[in-house]
Amino acid sequence: MEDKNIDKELKKVWEEEATQQSDEKKEASWNDFSAKVFEKKPRKIKPWYYAAAAILLVFLSLSGVLLSDNSFGGNRDMAYTIVENPTTKVKLINLPDSTVVELQPNAKLEYTSDFADNRKINLNGTAFFKVHKDKEHPFRVFCGETTTTVLGTCFTVTEGEEDSVSVKLYEGSVQMTVKGNSHNWLLSPGEEFVYNEQEVTVEAFNRFKDFDNVPLKSVLKYIRDTYGYEVIMPKSYINMQVTLRLNEKENLTDVIHILAEMYNLTPQINEEIKKVTFKSR
Repeated sequence: MEDKNIDKELKKVWEEEATQQSDEKKEASWNDFSAKVFEKKPRKIKPWYYAAAAILLVFLSLSGVLLSDNSFGGNRDMAYTIVENPTTKVKLINLPDSTVVELQPNAKLEYTSDFADNRKINLNGTAFFKVHKDKEHPFRVFCGETTTTVLGTCFTVTEGEEDSVSVKLYEGSVQMTVKGNSHNWLLSPGEEFVYNEQEVTVEAFNRFKDFDNVPLKSVLKYIRDTYGYEVIMPKSYINMQVTLRLNEKENLTDVIHILAEMYNLTPQINEEIKKVTFKSR
């Protein structure tokens, strides 16, 4: 029905004197009126409805991605991914640029959707980073008031109480800066940067795990406790004495390779059950 006819019908009803009618008559009258006024016509959906629906669908389908202001160097309203570790075990994360992160329990990190070109991480808690080398895109970790800048290296960032932060460097080099401070600090492997109560110290630390003439089973226990892998070794080797130095953040594959070469054994790694079995060659 045309708009002018709708208005005419409404005006007619409005001007009629109100009289008491039975419920049955009221319902019949309404049905008659609605049949005339609201004819079945295909409803035209305005184009903006489609756009609104599409936006809503995309928003609802996002998982772990938020839109917000953040501290990634002024990237306002940039989508970013949040990764948390609510468990009691270390969580292994592979970032889009092939950087590997060991996220400690109760830690959280965030990175933006343009991470390939903007390698910046916001960190709360503690994490170890093995950064994929990319000279064109420096890797930055923001933690508290500090910024750690690298190209490719291995280091641990730990957020402590009252905005304190420590960074331990295992390989490569990193540059440290503090918000509001024009100075920067360049670390070498084996150095620890500590920021506490607006004071900075740089000290040496032992980045190695030493085994000095101990039974081999001590090394196997270390592998289990550090990497979470059970190691099965021929019984005849278990109590052999060994002297060995490992980088505390040595890759598990490298550790396994070292032991295999030392004892002329062949290792088999089962990733599903996290088990390493050494067999005689």
